[in-house]
Amino acid sequence: MVMHVLIPPGGRAEFLITIPPQNQFAQLIAQKYDTGPAGESTPYRVIANLDASDRGPLASSTMPGVPVGIAAPPPATLAGLKPAHLRKLYFSESANPAIYYITLEGHMPKAFDMRFKRPNVTVKQGAVEDWVIENRANEAHAFHIHQLHFQVMERDGRPANDPSLRDTIDLPFWDGKAAYPSVKLRMDFRSPDIIGTFLYHCHILEHEDAGMMGIIRVVK
Repeated sequence: MVMHVLIPPGGRAEFLITIPPQNQFAQLIAQKYDTGPAGESTPYRVIANLDASDRGPLASSTMPGVPVGIAAPPPATLAGLKPAHLRKLYFSESANPAIYYITLEGHMPKAFDMRFKRPNVTVKQGAVEDWVIENRANEAHAFHIHQLHFQVMERDGRPANDPSLRDTIDLPFWDGKAAYPSVKLRMDFRSPDIIGTFLYHCHILEHEDAGMMGIIRVVK
């Protein structure tokens, strides 16, 4: 039984819960999460109170609209595909004033500018790539990309064993001592519908607004 799910800012999750026995009380909570010494406070919060009393209407034995006896399709996976390219990007930031960066390895950190002339990354439509994202900052960040989905292949250099497809993933803060927290993502650029120019960024609003954003262009 899964007791907790980590959902980054802007992330989504769908799940079914087992309610407590009749006349017992339970809560669905957001646990305290350490975003690092430079991060925001995220204390314990109550999301919902579950009161399994006998005062409410009786529930149906089946959920409406869900066919009985039909299994959900297996999740899609990108694990069997061979990446054509490996890219490395990293989160970093500066203080006084606070400026946030997401940088392609080998380039100087630069805050996003809406008056950009060239994209940060150019990808050929039809390709599958691996992107390694590192967090070199003392607070947590959340990588998000528009238009497509990716699969988490590794976390901190170890296999992730996660078949789900995502567009947002969390990166814990760097403690200043150990290796940078990292994820390896298998990016799927095969759809012809994603040809064009779009964004990738941290999904914490304050961070993307203060520069932690980049431009990607998918070409034929």
